[in-house]
Amino acid sequence: MASHSPALTPAHTPAHRKKRIALTGSGSGSGSPGAPRTTRTTTSTTSTTRTTARIGVTLVLASAATVSLFGEAGNAAPQLTPDQVRAKVAALYQQAEQATQDYDGAKEQADTASSAVSALQDQLARKTAKLNSTRDALGSIAAAQYRSGGIDPLLQLALSSTPDTYLARASYLRQAGTQQSQALTRLAAQQQDIAHTRSLAAGRLAALRDAQSRVADHKRTVTAELTAAQALLAQLTAAQRAAVAAADGPAPASDAAAPATRAAVRAPLAPVTTASPRAARAVAFAYRALGLPYVWGATGPHAYDCSGLTQAAWRSAGVSLPRTTYTQINAGHRISRSQLQPGDLVFFYSGASHVGLYIGGGNMIHAPHPGSPVRVAPISEMPFAAAVRPG
Repeated sequence: MASHSPALTPAHTPAHRKKRIALTGSGSGSGSPGAPRTTRTTTSTTSTTRTTARIGVTLVLASAATVSLFGEAGNAAPQLTPDQVRAKVAALYQQAEQATQDYDGAKEQADTASSAVSALQDQLARKTAKLNSTRDALGSIAAAQYRSGGIDPLLQLALSSTPDTYLARASYLRQAGTQQSQALTRLAAQQQDIAHTRSLAAGRLAALRDAQSRVADHKRTVTAELTAAQALLAQLTAAQRAAVAAADGPAPASDAAAPATRAAVRAPLAPVTTASPRAARAVAFAYRALGLPYVWGATGPHAYDCSGLTQAAWRSAGVSLPRTTYTQINAGHRISRSQLQPGDLVFFYSGASHVGLYIGGGNMIHAPHPGSPVRVAPISEMPFAAAVRPG
């Protein structure tokens, strides 16, 4: 049978107990022979602890000094070259373009919801006025019955001394009863209609508030991306910034610019042959927009963003396009790059976040980004995604 007596561990040996006492004794002079040894051991331990602490503090201070001397140089962001700045700015503009399309879509939804809310509110006002008229009619009938003393009018007429009067008025009162019944039925229907309209208005109002919230979020995103791009451009010299701007085409002509200058900016590069008269009108509109500034969210007539320009160009030709690149890409017949003809819409990047109007010869007219006006550019300057022929 196994023994149940506890095993003797080193912690329970007499020698170990003496060692523990020596390390933890108070040194208060208890009169025991081991007391002086306890005092010396405690003093030695305290001295060792203080030495270790001093060494630790010294190491921390040395480390801090090292960080202070070399940390800034080691953590400082490397100076970007003009080409690196240009690439980063282009990436920020692309991100801003995506956010702009999201903003445009949310803004369109907010505008639609706002119009719907206004229309429903007008309906409610008209329906409420009709409801009040019905209530007034019922009130008049009730007042007439009250004035009759609460006795059935037909009974009152039956007691009349003139039978001819009874017969004439009985027909009138039956008609009045029918009117009362019709008024009550009409009142119930109007109440149900108003409740339904109010429910629709509440749904539209909720959609409006949601769209307005998304508009604000996308606006903050666009602003942040554009601010970051401007901060990067500020790192360049004036000459370098001018070179970046020159790569985007001519600056927008001011109102004070000579008409000849603006005409030169907007002049077609070559005769354009289009697939249809409507496409020709869209291309002509885009040429007239050359030199106008890019403003995100703008649909003209004095400024445009990319999808605002293509929408306005085709609207001038009598074709209604949706507001954003994400919806315009489905507003026509999808064609291949080899099938492009002037007037076609060309989309770029994997998310189709940018659009231009093809004008032939491998070129398009588009609104690039803030600081760059509506201009002619090769479609090869951005990653091609798809092409659509409206109309």
